[in-house]
Amino acid sequence: MDAPALPDEVALTWAIERFDDYLSLERGASPRTREAYARDVKRLAAYALTQGNRDPVSLTPPVLRTFVWHLKDLGLSPLSIRRNVSAARTYFKFLLGDGVITADPSDRLEMPRPARELPDVLTTAEVGRLIAAVPQVHPMYYRDKAMLELAYGAGLRVSEWIGILAKDVLFEDGVVRVFGKGSKERLVPIGRSAISAVSIYLRELRPRLEKGEGKGTHFLNARGKPLTRMGAWSVLRQCVQRAGIDKHVSPHTLRHSFATHLLEGGADLRAVQEMLGHADISTTQVYTHVNREYLRSVHRQFHPRG
Repeated sequence: MDAPALPDEVALTWAIERFDDYLSLERGASPRTREAYARDVKRLAAYALTQGNRDPVSLTPPVLRTFVWHLKDLGLSPLSIRRNVSAARTYFKFLLGDGVITADPSDRLEMPRPARELPDVLTTAEVGRLIAAVPQVHPMYYRDKAMLELAYGAGLRVSEWIGILAKDVLFEDGVVRVFGKGSKERLVPIGRSAISAVSIYLRELRPRLEKGEGKGTHFLNARGKPLTRMGAWSVLRQCVQRAGIDKHVSPHTLRHSFATHLLEGGADLRAVQEMLGHADISTTQVYTHVNREYLRSVHRQFHPRG
């Protein structure tokens, strides 16, 4: 977004050219950085004039804070706003060193937090395709299906699904006992699909895999040893390919999808926090942003004026 043009006398008052010389000669800034910083300072000057500040000497910390909010109102991205703040800080250091000002009003100006990336999620239909992609003729069919059903059905981290012990699935209660970060224990409900798949695996396949080296671990590899993280990744990657899913899917994608689908269905945020094992609810709140994106996409798709 271009900054408004400033009359020559205004540019002179705000020392725009001298600031550019400072960037070039003293900071060794690249032409692209100089151009961006000049544009950002001009934007600051134009805003300040609308607030009755005719020169940089009259700027105060409250004015700079409202300027940052103004940038947000303009629709600038967090990254662009951070650059504007950085430009302002550099500008006031220049003015301070040049004797134009005696105190730096940007000294405590806070940078906006960088935008948090929204995690990738699968649709419920894609989850169905993924689990259905486990080949029934594969000797590990029962294990692989149980693993994917449990990972998605309980929203587990990959370290949690490969670390579950056979005794941790409590069928009568319909829950799985999970030891998460910091060895914190939590009980997570699992649905009928996961219970059925896990039950069949424990009855039909695991006894044949167990050769005395399973250490009580729920999911075993073909040699009867605990399934590794890489082994779990490999199973998931192959199923993603067979299902024809173009998204980047990792074990954590199933966890993200679990949380998102719960919230889309109207689940309470605190309940989702408990099931995910998040110590801080702010970590869980990222999924509310995913949920809003989902609602926006539904609106765009189905509203007649979307």
